[in-house]
Amino acid sequence: MTDERAIELERERLLAVRAQAGDRDALAELLRLHGPRLYRSVLLPRLGSRAAAEDALSVTYMKVVERISQFSWQEVGFYPWLRSVGLHVAIDQLRKRKRESLFEPEDLEREVASPDQPGIDSAFSEQHDLEVARNRVHTLLSKLNPRYEKAIRLRIIEEQSRETAAAALSVSVATFDVVLHRAMAALKKALAESGGVA
Repeated sequence: MTDERAIELERERLLAVRAQAGDRDALAELLRLHGPRLYRSVLLPRLGSRAAAEDALSVTYMKVVERISQFSWQEVGFYPWLRSVGLHVAIDQLRKRKRESLFEPEDLEREVASPDQPGIDSAFSEQHDLEVARNRVHTLLSKLNPRYEKAIRLRIIEEQSRETAAAALSVSVATFDVVLHRAMAALKKALAESGGVA
């Protein structure tokens, strides 16, 4: 560990101690330090829309405020715990969803509980989380019929309207809905065949 990282961890530890003693400014500082990374690299890629990710971030912050007394300092800093809280919030959001999504709650549960993650620095880094999500989506989509892949990209990833996505595929909205439904079924089958990992 570098001297700079050691200083950073000690600063975080002191902020966490103050936050657990009721210092809201210290807690706010911890969330300012790590919240943007949680949003960019964990919530947005897994929930698929800014609105859902922003909602999940707000709920995560509320849960952190409620549960800060449960936080136990480890030499990896505050972010891994914040990330775990955020993933649990994302799992809850995915369970409540009525629309199609790329990730299922069980996928994130495996991620939360995975014991075979690489070293602590890379496992919880923003780059690692972004790469895992990107690679997973790319690998799964590459296994699909190109028409199915395009339907998912348009509607789920790019969040195009049903009408716009249907026009891009040169089909009616009703036909597009059928194509998307079949595409998502094929995606879930590809995920199951890969053992839940892409």
